[in-house]
Amino acid sequence: MQTVHIKDEYIKLNQLMKLCGFVGRGSDVKILVDDGLITLNGEKVTELRKKVHPGDVVKVQSIGEVKVEANI
Repeated sequence: MQTVHIKDEYIKLNQLMKLCGFVGRGSDVKILVDDGLITLNGEKVTELRKKVHPGDVVKVQSIGEVKVEANI
């Protein structure tokens, strides 16, 4: 599992996916969301710009998973 540290209160899902290298372009995230391949803390994501907070775990089927932590 990858870990990403953020300095803000949250990061948007599409930004997180690009930051951790799961996608090359933001439009690729839309395809993954539309196909139901992304979960946030075990729940299927339906919003492209879903807010992801420290402590959350995002999993992308057949790609990987990432945990978001606060940058202290």
